[in-house]
Amino acid sequence: MVKGLFKNYIYPIAVFGGGMIGVGFLSLPYIASKAGIWVMLTYFLVITALVVTIDLIFAEISLKTPDFKRFPGFVGHYLGRYAQTFAMLSTIFALLGVLLVYLIVGGNFLTSALSPFLGGNILAYTIIYFLIASSVVYFDIKVIAKVEFWVLILLVFLLFFILLQGIPQFKMSHIFFSNFKFQISNLFLPYGALLFSLWGIGLIPQAEEMLLGRKHNLKKIIIFSTISVSAFYLLFIFLILGISGTATTQTAIDGLANFFGRGVVAVALLAGTLATLTAFIAQGTILKKVLAYDLKIKHWQAFIMTCFTPLILLLLGLKAFLPIISFVGGVLLGIDGILILLMYKKIGGKNIIVYPLSLVFLFGIIYEIFYSIK
Repeated sequence: MVKGLFKNYIYPIAVFGGGMIGVGFLSLPYIASKAGIWVMLTYFLVITALVVTIDLIFAEISLKTPDFKRFPGFVGHYLGRYAQTFAMLSTIFALLGVLLVYLIVGGNFLTSALSPFLGGNILAYTIIYFLIASSVVYFDIKVIAKVEFWVLILLVFLLFFILLQGIPQFKMSHIFFSNFKFQISNLFLPYGALLFSLWGIGLIPQAEEMLLGRKHNLKKIIIFSTISVSAFYLLFIFLILGISGTATTQTAIDGLANFFGRGVVAVALLAGTLATLTAFIAQGTILKKVLAYDLKIKHWQAFIMTCFTPLILLLLGLKAFLPIISFVGGVLLGIDGILILLMYKKIGGKNIIVYPLSLVFLFGIIYEIFYSIK
């Protein structure tokens, strides 16, 4: 019975929920400090509902489509070859950008956590991070599922450890800033990063493949995982803001050094490293299978393209965080959202759902493009 519980629910939830928890959530406390907590809470309600709806729509599409396809394959199946090519390019660029950011932040966190004790430079720790992540990407989903499950357990444990250590420093006034001044330019700041942080479309086919003979559980797993991850993010925002307030940094955890001792900060940084590591594994596996299933590239070649391209980009000096996740979330994932709605329309989806949600994504795309070039 316990084995069935893990196989039918816990491991699929770990893959889906764990795959969502990546580097994006680390930016959310900083964004909340800029936009204001009430604006952020409103975005959480709206974006969580939007993502759950889109996930359920794509799950319905996935259940009606032959297995062993990834997102571009779905688009080609329903919308044709040209749309598939467009989706393929969008997916590849988005995933490479995501993996690059994970590599940057994960390497920085690992360096900050261990170099004060062990010495060494950022390049050495980034290579160590890369070797661990890429070696797991090389293996199949069962290995990844078990790794993600135990990392999630450890991550939650570490979060509560930090919470207990931070109680003396925690102040509600840091969250509801008495001196906060709202700026209209920050009103739409949470959109791209929050969409990025909660997006799990690419994980749905993997979860479905794990549920052979039990696919009726897929929608329950999606709803539970997304709402749980959203609640986890909110807890993280309140925890970080309650401790660091207006001193919150873009990646949240490194800013705790001003409030805790070196040991506690090292634990927090290791928790952040683990979060980025599991997400790198999940998203790297998605890209590898997109290349293998949809472009018919050999497994080892797909692995090399997936894992080594971000490393090469990093070594060439491409380093960014918040601008990349906002652009990927608002523009590239917005494009994916519109394509999903067009596929949904093909299988008989209701216009009252398709058109309003398409306008939301279109508005987000326009805003993020404008914000990026201004």
